[in-house]
Amino acid sequence: MIHLPRVANEIKNIGLYDLVLQDVQKIAGTTRVNEDEILEIMQKEPQILEDYKQINVEYNLSNIHLKDIDLNQIDNRLFKLEAEKINSNLATLRELEPYTLDFEQSSTLVIIFSIEFFVLFSVQYFIVLLNLKEWQILIYSLFATSIAVAWWYAKREQKKYEVNSEIFYQKYKKTLEMIDKLENKGCIKKSDLIIASCDEHV
Repeated sequence: MIHLPRVANEIKNIGLYDLVLQDVQKIAGTTRVNEDEILEIMQKEPQILEDYKQINVEYNLSNIHLKDIDLNQIDNRLFKLEAEKINSNLATLRELEPYTLDFEQSSTLVIIFSIEFFVLFSVQYFIVLLNLKEWQILIYSLFATSIAVAWWYAKREQKKYEVNSEIFYQKYKKTLEMIDKLENKGCIKKSDLIIASCDEHV
């Protein structure tokens, strides 16, 4: 569902992907690379495409470069039902996309760590600056409890990422198969569904 010519164009021309472009340039051995060369390098070095996709997820940009099927273009009732299911799957995939990011690199984990650093700072503030040394055992106990809660929450979120990521990839594969079947029946053209550029970059 990802349109590789669009990927190559965006890596070459959009600043958001400068780090990916630098990796491409290192592999190519030159700072001047065209889109065809980027496509060729992506075939040889799959990590380039993975880095592009990860940046998109981090910035809430979709890696699903397909728009919904126009149901008004399908007359057959049975085929229209299949198209509706595909559209529903595409919507679900867009919702689940954030869970394809490695949990260790997710904003959720960053937030958890940020809160814990804030709690640690507060603990030191209460003990040292407010001269509450007689309460330090209780305060440190509360801090230890917060660490335990944060650990539990992180584990729960990690499991959520794993489950939703698995659902995403299964539904992704199934939806591609459904699109191919509908195209083979002459109801749609996948090329007509491609989103060749991202308005959010403009």
